[in-house]
Amino acid sequence: MRNPRYWDAARVKLDEVHFYATEDIAAEERMFRTGQLDITYELPNSKIDVYRRERPESLQTTPYLGVYFYRCNVTRPPLNDKRIRRALALAVNRDTLVKRVLRGGQSPAYAMSHPDCAGYSAQAQLTEDIAEAKRLLAEAGYPGGKGLPPIELLYNTSENHRAIAETLQAMWRKNLGVDVRLTNQEWKVYLDSQHTMNFQLQRSGWIADYIDPHVFFELWETDNGNNNSGWSNPEYDRLLHEALRTADTAARYAIYQKLDAILIDELPAIPLYYYSKTNAMHPRVKGYLPTPLDGHPYKYISIQD
Repeated sequence: MRNPRYWDAARVKLDEVHFYATEDIAAEERMFRTGQLDITYELPNSKIDVYRRERPESLQTTPYLGVYFYRCNVTRPPLNDKRIRRALALAVNRDTLVKRVLRGGQSPAYAMSHPDCAGYSAQAQLTEDIAEAKRLLAEAGYPGGKGLPPIELLYNTSENHRAIAETLQAMWRKNLGVDVRLTNQEWKVYLDSQHTMNFQLQRSGWIADYIDPHVFFELWETDNGNNNSGWSNPEYDRLLHEALRTADTAARYAIYQKLDAILIDELPAIPLYYYSKTNAMHPRVKGYLPTPLDGHPYKYISIQD
């Protein structure tokens, strides 16, 4: 509802903005097609190519400063063994994931920090290395996955998250002989499972609050409220606080390289891809401009029929 007491009320163009809460992105897309919505939050991956062909004027794909990853509970076997976490991380074909499953302009993630974030990019990188993944699994006592108990992968209810989980489930079965069982939960239950660490492997993601690489490192500090992995590393914590005290950008970024290297070595989480924002928007919506943090001042938005 337009606020007449807002300090810049004269520039506000819309009288009202209505938000519709739903976890069903297929229903959201149908509401858009039938004219009930002007903008969707996202699109089902299966619909992106359809929009490219049939409604390109309504398809929006823009950069989004975030990383999608699978969080490991390092306090519970078998993911308390770094070799198994690394085997899983090395046995993922991220190019296939983004090109054949996601199809929305995402890019493969080989580090936990986002590339070219305020001029910073990680030097320490994962690779796809199935031979090394098999070696690590055998070294941990599970050659060809034999004897390894099933690993439960938790994701919040979503068509897109399910498609990603099923893709990785198939990759791990084919490449390593690892049995991954999928479990989905509604959002509130899923968050409770995350905070109480009632999971083995969990779908997650991190979107930047501000444009600086530090935002991708602070959540892995010991006892950070967003860590939720049970992982702790005193040297990581020390370097993180040293970075906060370092005013020189080049020196601070050098510390971040060390933090990235620790994360890629110990893998409290498995990075999968860097987000893009893919949604549907009616061409009559004006002033809704792309931003890396997906923030949109509503006073600049208008509807032009």
